[in-house]
Amino acid sequence: MIYLDNAATTMKKPDVVIQAVTEALCTMGNAGRGGHDASLDASRIIYDTRERLAQFFHAESPKQVVFTMNSTESLNIAIKGILEEGDHVITTALEHNSVLRPLYEMEEKGVELTILPADRQGRIDYTDFEKNLRENTKAIVCTNGSNLTGNLIDIRKVGEIAKKYGVLFVVDASQTAGVFPIDVQEMNIDILCFTGHKGLLGPQGTGGMVVKEGVAVKPLLSGGSGVQTYSKTHPAQMPTALEAGTLNAHGLAGLRAAVGYLVDTGLDEIRKKEQELMWHFYHGVKEVEGVTVYGDFSAKERCAIVTLNIREYDSSEVSDALATHYGISTRPGAHCAPLMHEALGTVEQGAVRFSFSHFNTLEEVDTAINAIRELAADEEE
Repeated sequence: MIYLDNAATTMKKPDVVIQAVTEALCTMGNAGRGGHDASLDASRIIYDTRERLAQFFHAESPKQVVFTMNSTESLNIAIKGILEEGDHVITTALEHNSVLRPLYEMEEKGVELTILPADRQGRIDYTDFEKNLRENTKAIVCTNGSNLTGNLIDIRKVGEIAKKYGVLFVVDASQTAGVFPIDVQEMNIDILCFTGHKGLLGPQGTGGMVVKEGVAVKPLLSGGSGVQTYSKTHPAQMPTALEAGTLNAHGLAGLRAAVGYLVDTGLDEIRKKEQELMWHFYHGVKEVEGVTVYGDFSAKERCAIVTLNIREYDSSEVSDALATHYGISTRPGAHCAPLMHEALGTVEQGAVRFSFSHFNTLEEVDTAINAIRELAADEEE
């Protein structure tokens, strides 16, 4: 199988990640739920993972790193934890449903919502952020990179706007964490939401958020924490305030190893390889008759994603043909990004997404290019 669905999850993991999870499953107890070695070892692994991620994202302190199951949980905690009735929030048409659906829920509860439009290439106008600010604007919530087109949003630029006007800035880094450098302090990010199973190369069921010191976030859950058992309320100190119940310590052991791999390998090297593969594929298919490629390819820096359609062929049929006849795994359909498909005009057809990892090879990409050429030629006949 040629796996080109890395924007959904990176299937190929570094060997050190697999080894770390295996070892954790054999030795790890429940962190904070005992004074024996198995529990203490779990606590040490979890803390070290916090510390590594704090350094990785340039957080103020490891205690500001909160663990969740994935970006969706992180974004739900952030959005529902900072917005209240009467607040105004700004987002974009590039967003995944993990941003949009919580915002729609909050809109039903009296939060005012503005969604900035995107053009046919999936680009936004940065002046729209300032144009749509109001006296009651509480936050800007946006993605760092589109999971559909691969277009980047300049979060440094948006962070400057948020800081200038004193509004909170929440970033969805699902497609960029582990590939693009993110400095939450320099970029004026108040809450960074990330998942472990994509560019961070960790296991599924891991993720988190980096919360700026002083930013108040109401917890989404309450319950066991291992401390303050006799209190009727959940502990208020970070990171426990936003973590309830047993953490996925086995997965976090893998995430810890993954961050170590990323640091040792270097984000620049990883991004360079992924983008080389992406550009090679793009140049190999963009001129194929009947192929439409979506997104803005005028910028060199972008996520390693190429999304396309072949004439009026249903995207699911193209993806099925790629899997069945060529052994190539892609993602068709709507990609949980409804507003982006509306902007691209692909609501009915969907689109086929190719997303690359630095573990992919040039030979695999050439196979995918030839497959698209053959499918486009067959459809023409």
